[in-house]
Amino acid sequence: MVSVRRVKQPSLSQLRAFAAVAEHLHFRDAAAAIGMSQPALSGAVSALEEALGVQLLERTTRKVLLSPAGERLAARARAVLDAVAELTEEAEAAQAPFTGVLRLGVIPTVAPYLLPTVLSLVHERYPELDLQVHEEQTSSLLEGLAAGRLDLLLLAVPLGVPGVTELPLFDEDFVLVTPQGHPLAGRDDIPREALKELNLLLLDEGHCLRDQALDICREAGRTDGAPVTTTAAGLSTLVQLVAGGLGVTLLPRTAVQVETAYNAALFTGRFTDPAPTRQVALAMRTGAARQAEFEELAEALRGAMGRLPVRVVGAG
Repeated sequence: MVSVRRVKQPSLSQLRAFAAVAEHLHFRDAAAAIGMSQPALSGAVSALEEALGVQLLERTTRKVLLSPAGERLAARARAVLDAVAELTEEAEAAQAPFTGVLRLGVIPTVAPYLLPTVLSLVHERYPELDLQVHEEQTSSLLEGLAAGRLDLLLLAVPLGVPGVTELPLFDEDFVLVTPQGHPLAGRDDIPREALKELNLLLLDEGHCLRDQALDICREAGRTDGAPVTTTAAGLSTLVQLVAGGLGVTLLPRTAVQVETAYNAALFTGRFTDPAPTRQVALAMRTGAARQAEFEELAEALRGAMGRLPVRVVGAG
């Protein structure tokens, strides 16, 4: 039975010494290049040869040559050292806030209206951050957050989900969008009770805005038997149905400019105080490693979103 010698684990210091000698083919020059004394460098290379069980160098009084084994292993040693350097650089980068990848999930009823502000802020203040945006419905976003597929969410709250921490950004009112000629078109004193009998158009199942609108209607006294038509997958389609005279709908104020400004057939009406509202927040995994970074981002967004038709809320 042939006995196989077990190779000892080389140290990084030994590999660094050998790689320097392999590059310079001179002990004095190699020692100077890596800031090591010549005796220490020679000892490190000898220890590496002992650990590996192979002769790496051919030493003469005049010069140093790589053995056949040394030529093969020199490239491997350099690759290991390069990989360790990359690992160290990555660890240092991970310690720096607002660097690397940030996977942000956003709901469809927020994305078109708030992303310009978010992207502008990130571009100007956090240029080293690789922001990747994923637009999905709330249930999918929460699944992605729990699974680690997403790092941070931008969506309507409250969520009431264990293990998820919300960082509130702002509150915004809902407005009533009507077709031209509707009795409530353009009014700024619409009572909530008006929602009881209106032909209300809503988003499809799965959109949190649909659930919020239904909650507002129930609070206004609307019964489940009142007509509700669900025919739209997005707000753009929804307002076009309103413009066509099929009914009315509720829009968050951040969506009004984008969805209604260029359609003369659409009118918006304001509710009397207290108007129905929604709150938008960032959401993260409770105890996330980047919690301090996300909290700082939330505060920066509160400042940036003060220019929108919203009421910025505090961190607490």
